[in-house]
Amino acid sequence: MIITITLVLSFLVALNFILLFFSCNKTTKRTTSVKSNVSISQTSVIRPTKQLTSTNLAPTGS
Repeated sequence: MIITITLVLSFLVALNFILLFFSCNKTTKRTTSVKSNVSISQTSVIRPTKQLTSTNLAPTGS
């Protein structure tokens, strides 16, 4: 009885690893570097931040 349970569990674990091996995403990522000669300059605008009002928290009862 114990041997049967051990064999069934071992088979299920092995089956799980086999399914995991075959279900892996095997796509390779190709990296291509594209060099552009266009230079983009951005001007940064400094905006003042607004102070957020504090919200009242609901009582938790603890």
